[in-house]
Amino acid sequence: MKINIGYLLYKRAMLSPKLEALVVGDVRRSFRELNDGANRVANAMREMGIKPGDRVAVLALNEPEYLELFFGLAKSGVVMVPINHRLAPPEVAYIANNCGAEALIFGKEFAPVAEAIRAQIPAKTLIGIMDSPPAWAGAYKTVIGTASADEPEHVGGDDDTLTILYTSGTTGRPKGAELTHMGYYHTSVNLKVTLGDVGNRMLMPLPLFHIGALAPVPMCVHFGSAMIFQRAFEPAEFLKLIQTENISWFGSVPQVLMFLRSVPQFETFDWSTIKLALVYAAPVPVPLIEAFAEKGMGVRQLYGLTECTGPASVIDAEWAIKKAGSCGPPFFHTDIRVVDFEGKPIAPDEPGEVLMRTTHLMKGYYKNPEATAQTIIDGWLHTGDIARMDADGFLYILDRKKDLIISGGENIYPAEVEECLLGHPAIADVGVIGVADEKWGEAVKAIVVLKQGESLTAEALVDWCRDKLARYKTPRKVIFTDQIPRTPTGKILKRLLREKFN
Repeated sequence: MKINIGYLLYKRAMLSPKLEALVVGDVRRSFRELNDGANRVANAMREMGIKPGDRVAVLALNEPEYLELFFGLAKSGVVMVPINHRLAPPEVAYIANNCGAEALIFGKEFAPVAEAIRAQIPAKTLIGIMDSPPAWAGAYKTVIGTASADEPEHVGGDDDTLTILYTSGTTGRPKGAELTHMGYYHTSVNLKVTLGDVGNRMLMPLPLFHIGALAPVPMCVHFGSAMIFQRAFEPAEFLKLIQTENISWFGSVPQVLMFLRSVPQFETFDWSTIKLALVYAAPVPVPLIEAFAEKGMGVRQLYGLTECTGPASVIDAEWAIKKAGSCGPPFFHTDIRVVDFEGKPIAPDEPGEVLMRTTHLMKGYYKNPEATAQTIIDGWLHTGDIARMDADGFLYILDRKKDLIISGGENIYPAEVEECLLGHPAIADVGVIGVADEKWGEAVKAIVVLKQGESLTAEALVDWCRDKLARYKTPRKVIFTDQIPRTPTGKILKRLLREKFN
C-alpha cells in the first residue's frame, strides 16, 4: 500500500465525517465536505486531461479551495506548484515556465497577474477562484465545483512528487524543491511525536505557498485537528480568532509576533488557552520572546527548511527562556550535526555549517541535478546555514544562508535583486545587502555604480523595479558609489559593503 496524502483525507472523512476540518472567514467545512471538494478536484483534472505527474500552479491567498487542491491533486497524482503571490508577473512567469505548468489556478486578486503572463506560459487551462472570471479563464465553481464528488482511484504516492516549492536561488533564479507524499507523511509523524499534545485547533496566518503553513496540513488531517486559516494576516483578527475559535496552537514568523505586540489588546490579552506557539523562518529576537513570556505565553522557536519539508529542530517549552535564542535540539526523526568548512566535526559552541538528515528530505531540485548534488551529499542536506551547537545538543543559528536577507519572513537572495538591477541601462555594477528594518526585520539596500556619463536618482530606480520585482524585494534604500569591492575571482565582498554602508 502506497502512502498518498490524499488518502489521509479520505480516511479521516470516513472516520470523522462530521468533525470540523477547515475554517476560512465565514466558510466552515467538515472533513467529509473537504474530502468531497478534493474529490471534485481529482475528477475534474482527469476530465480536463491533466495526467499524473503534470504540474498545476496555484496563485492565491489562503482560500478554502487551496486545501481542496492540495488533497485533490494528491489523489490524482498531479503535482501542485504553490506560487508566492507577492512575486511580480515576470517572476511568476518564470516559475510557471520552469515547472511546465499545465494549468494555472488563481485567486480574484491575481487576475491581473494571470492576464499579464498568460501568453508567456505553457498553461492552456486557466481557472479563477471567483464568481465572474475574465473571458479567457474558467470559473472554479463551474469547472471544478460541478465535477463528481465520488471517491476517485488514488494514483501515485510514496516517493512521487506532491508539491514543488520554489525557493530563492543564490544564482538569482529560484529553485524548485520537489517534496514527496512520503516526505509530507513523515513530517506529519515527526511533528506529532516531537511536539506531543498541541490540542486540536490550529490557527495559521502564514500563506500556503510557504512550507511553514503547508507542512502542518497533513498532520492536522492525520490526527483530526481543525485548521483555521486567515486569508491574509491581520493582527486584530488573529487575536479575535484565538478566542472565538478556541485555538490551541498556531504557527508564526517573528514579524507576526511583532505586529501582534503592537495591537492595543496585546497588553490585556489572555494567552492561557495556547498550548504551543511555533515561530520559524527567521531567528526570533530574544526581547520578543521575553515580551510574550511576560504575558504568559511561551514562544518555541523552530528551525526548518523547505528542502526538508519543514521541521529540523525545535526548542522545548521548558527551555524557551533558559536557552532563549536557541532553536533547540533536532526533531525526533532528524539528525543534525555542525561541521567545519572541510566537513569535519567540531567542538561544542564552535561555529560551523549545519548538516541534517531526516525521513522527509526533498527529492531534489526540479530540473537542477547539479544544485541537488551540491546540496544533498551522502544523505545529508548541506544547509549553508552557520550555527553553533552547545554541549546539550541545542542549536543556535548564527548566520543565514550566505548573504540571505529575511524580510517579513520571506527569503530574499541579493543575487536575484542584483540580476534585476543590472538590467537597468544606466547601471554598471551593483551590490545588495540587508539592513535592519523596524517593521519587517530586514530590508533591501542597493549599492549602485553608474555607467560613465549616466545619471539616475534613487527614486527613479525604485520605480523602475516595481513591476520587475516583488514589493518586498524592491530596494528600500539606494546608495551610489564609485566601486563595488570584489575578490580576484569577481565575487562581491559583502562583508566590506556591510561595514561601509550598513
